[in-house]
Amino acid sequence: MNVNEKFGAIRKGLLEFIVLQIIAAEKVYVAEILQQLNATEFATQEGTLYPLLSKMRREGLLDYEWRESEAGPPRKYYTLTAQGREQLSETLEYWNKLNTTVKKLAKP
Repeated sequence: MNVNEKFGAIRKGLLEFIVLQIIAAEKVYVAEILQQLNATEFATQEGTLYPLLSKMRREGLLDYEWRESEAGPPRKYYTLTAQGREQLSETLEYWNKLNTTVKKLAKP
């Protein structure tokens, strides 16, 4: 089993956290989110991202607004809600604790 297969569940679990970080930085639409993800080891497809965004919206973590596009039909631009910002802050704090623990337990 290679590293990608071994850590697939971890990557999948972190995807929501990464998407929160991307949306927190600026209002973005799906193609921009995919472009940022695809430039990393969190590359994903629309078929994964759209259901995740829908779930996050139902949970009150994000919202969207429609904007006209010069290059075609209107686009949904996603933003974090106050609850989404709180979730991101809590997740970032937890991630930092995990990261510190892993580093502390690593033996040179």
